[in-house]
Amino acid sequence: MAIEIRPFSAEWRGSVREFNARVAATETPLPEDPDAEMLPGSTMYLAAEDRAVRGGYILRPQTFSFGGELRRVAHYRLPVSEGVVNRGYARVGPLLVRSALQAEPLLYALGMRGFDRPLPRLLQAMGWSVSPIPFYFRVARPARFLRGIRAAREVRWRAALMDLAAWTGAGGIGIRSWQWARSLRPPRGIDWSEANVFGSWSDEVWQVAQADYGMAAVRDARTLGELYPAGNKRFLRVRVNSQGWAVVLDTAMEGDRYFGDLRVGTIVDSMARPQDAAAVIHAARRYLEERGVDVIISNQSHAAWGAALRADGFFAGPSNFLFAASKELAALGVPATAMHMNRGDGDGPVHL
Repeated sequence: MAIEIRPFSAEWRGSVREFNARVAATETPLPEDPDAEMLPGSTMYLAAEDRAVRGGYILRPQTFSFGGELRRVAHYRLPVSEGVVNRGYARVGPLLVRSALQAEPLLYALGMRGFDRPLPRLLQAMGWSVSPIPFYFRVARPARFLRGIRAAREVRWRAALMDLAAWTGAGGIGIRSWQWARSLRPPRGIDWSEANVFGSWSDEVWQVAQADYGMAAVRDARTLGELYPAGNKRFLRVRVNSQGWAVVLDTAMEGDRYFGDLRVGTIVDSMARPQDAAAVIHAARRYLEERGVDVIISNQSHAAWGAALRADGFFAGPSNFLFAASKELAALGVPATAMHMNRGDGDGPVHL
């Protein structure tokens, strides 16, 4: 029977639930209540075979600045195909991508959990460009980090050495010394405060900064209010002088596959002129340290933000947070280091 792509409507909720049950072991499920679970402006599409759901994806159009020129770009989010559990539906994955491209040729995907996953492999096979967004981390509480960072403790002898380093204090001395040696003198006159909402001051930051980036999603006050609503207490807004801002998370993990039970601070999103990135990163890092997190992480694509993180003592680590651009988007010729992309441009904060 033919498979048809159609927008989600309420009568499909039961079929979506049945589909999620079939793919739950391998994939993130589709929202069963899209209005409550999706960002504003998003639409969920289903691959339907008679009354059964065989896949789906979310499309979220946004306005991006390309050096000050505004264009419509869409996020291809959470595509799921029954082909991951039933090879008889292997054609659904490419069908979903082609459907999204028909609607929005300037298309990107973000996150995807590594090159070995089905989605990035499929996108590469269909001619998309796929590259990692660099990952950075800084240890705030070395002893807790050494005992709790699950991703580095999978080998028994290494875990024993880390426990010994934490117990003797040698690990803390080494980590702090290394971070201090890598850190440059922070910019002078940095003053930051926690903001309850994004006001007109964030519009001013966006107007000053947007032309400096080869590609950046619009981050005016209205958009920021939709992405990080005042009622959501998880999102913490750090305002840095009149130069810029950062959105951060302070998350107590529980049995996380990478971070175990550590308290993780995340620099989720940010905006400033590239030359002011160091001030924003320094303020966000100090703010999170004062809250008592164990480790601070961030994914940032732009060269200036990566340099700011390294100058503030952050280490670069392996990244499974990928950016994929459709042929049409890649043809615009913006290098990855000129794009301002981070977890705020995808669904990354949902998982932190």
